[in-house]
Amino acid sequence: MKIISTQVSLDELREMANKNYNRLVKAVVDIDKKIMAVDADLHADEEKLLLENGSKQESLWGINIFPEEAEDERIEYDSMINIRPFQDNRTRDVENADIRERIKKIVQKLINK
Repeated sequence: MKIISTQVSLDELREMANKNYNRLVKAVVDIDKKIMAVDADLHADEEKLLLENGSKQESLWGINIFPEEAEDERIEYDSMINIRPFQDNRTRDVENADIRERIKKIVQKLINK
């Protein structure tokens, strides 16, 4: 498990995917710090790592990255940590389109194609 603040290669993400779930890499994105934690079995573990490193709960969103997919289809906005009624997010999906777009831009910037 690690925090990505600069870039990670698609090859490295593929290795993580093969090690864990064969298709995907779980990640938690901090939309304020523009970083993400990757390479854990649970989004909650990545969330904890980011919180321990100064992130704020309301800025953290869980996603799944599919390294083999096209860039526009690489992100799935689904995680148990996204259920936050206090932020008007009542499902596992990131419901707010603006937050989804912020996540997408951060992830695209952090993945070195």
